[in-house]
Amino acid sequence: MSVVTGIVLYAIIWFMTLFVILPFRLTTQDESGERVRGTPGSAPADPGLKRRFIVTSLVAGVVWAVVAGIIITGAVTIEDIDLFTRFGLGAPPPR
Repeated sequence: MSVVTGIVLYAIIWFMTLFVILPFRLTTQDESGERVRGTPGSAPADPGLKRRFIVTSLVAGVVWAVVAGIIITGAVTIEDIDLFTRFGLGAPPPR
C-alpha cells in the first residue's frame, strides 16, 4: 500500500466514522427548550464539533490501523473478496 493509498483510505474511514459518531449524545433544540428562530426543532442545541472531530480521528485511526494491517500483511486479498474470479465469471477457469 502506497502513502497516497493510505491517506485516501484514512480519509474515507474518517468520514464514515464521523457520520456514525455525529448522532450520539445529541441534544436537539426542542429537547433543550431553547429554539433559535429560523431553525428546525431537530437542529442540535450544541453540536460540540471539536470534541466529535477528536473522537472521530481517534476511532478512525484505530480502524485504519486494523484495515491497513490486514492489507499490508495480505491476510485478505482481492481474490478472497472478488466474486467474479471466485465463480469464474469474466476470468479464465483455474487449471
